Amino acid sequence: MVAGEASGDLLGGLLLGGLKARWPQLRCVGIGGPRMAAHGFEAWWPHDKLAVSGYVEALSHYREISGIRNQLAERLLSADRKDRPDAFIGIDAPDFNLDLEARLKAQGIKAIHFVSPSIWAWRGKRIEKIRRATDLVLCLFPFEPPIYAKQGVAAAYVGHPLADVIPIDVPRAGARASLGLGRDDTVVALLPGSRRAEVQYIAPRLLQAAAQMHRQRPGLRFLLPVVPGLRHVVEPLRRQHAADVAVELLDGRSHEALAACDLTLVASGTATLEAALFKRPMVIVYAMHALNWQMMKRMKYQPWVGLPNILLNDFAVPEFLQADATPAAIARTGLDWLDDPVRCEALRERFEALHRELRCNTAVKATDAIEKVLAG
Repeated sequence: MVAGEASGDLLGGLLLGGLKARWPQLRCVGIGGPRMAAHGFEAWWPHDKLAVSGYVEALSHYREISGIRNQLAERLLSADRKDRPDAFIGIDAPDFNLDLEARLKAQGIKAIHFVSPSIWAWRGKRIEKIRRATDLVLCLFPFEPPIYAKQGVAAAYVGHPLADVIPIDVPRAGARASLGLGRDDTVVALLPGSRRAEVQYIAPRLLQAAAQMHRQRPGLRFLLPVVPGLRHVVEPLRRQHAADVAVELLDGRSHEALAACDLTLVASGTATLEAALFKRPMVIVYAMHALNWQMMKRMKYQPWVGLPNILLNDFAVPEFLQADATPAAIARTGLDWLDDPVRCEALRERFEALHRELRCNTAVKATDAIEKVLAG
């Protein structure tokens, strides 16, 4: 298994729960993080070695990442077969995993890709590589398998594992108590991303927005969950952009922050879906290197980038991207949510319906699909 960042490690840990329940003696090795390690995963490299975002950042790390992929493939295909797997599962990270999957599949190892690349949003031609590289794609969203079926690619809808672990009824009071928040506090969660490049581009905007919101409403409480290993990046940004604001940095605990908050300012990505599953109003923000932005905006097929909007087929929550992601716009839109409880309740109802649609015991469904591939 290979998971390339914190969100992949989270998904990998949830999947491993189902795999281990089916096959208690399962040995699982590769690249992963602490959530996978909790299920006995043997990490040959830590997942954060692959946690880069955008073309420019990827190019600067290309030599190291390519070297890791080659070393991993050689070890998995070793002549003594000690480490040769029955199956390989690439968890997201398609730029790393698809090439590796193709190489392993060519040598008779079953290749499974968990989390469909967003071919419906951009880079649709990548489906040709997916066909060559995989024996099965495990899809998180119900509209994805029909896209693959039209192209003759085996795919199975397994739901989203986060929909299984996040409760339908959000434990707001318990989360607030565990974080030392008052019942009547108005709380804003800042989620600037899980990769260093994301944090460097997005955190300053969120922190400056928090500072502007604080000036207008000094009673607001701010929480910023920090991905392990990035506190040394976030702390100086907090001092630089929100020195006069009480922004509490949390070591992880993003789910508690989402459960406790009234609003989240969040980087586009898996965290937006988590916020939706916690039924929280949000402002989606994304920014990247200018060259990355120029390339990506030419390839996107849909008007939305945030998963909640894509899944609801609507601008249910506001998005501010690149030059439009100004602290003033983010702050103003965040305060608008806090001032409109009727709108927040309508959004909560839509998110609850989405949550129920995505909740279908992913670990078991995915394990069933993997077992069929292994038996084939």
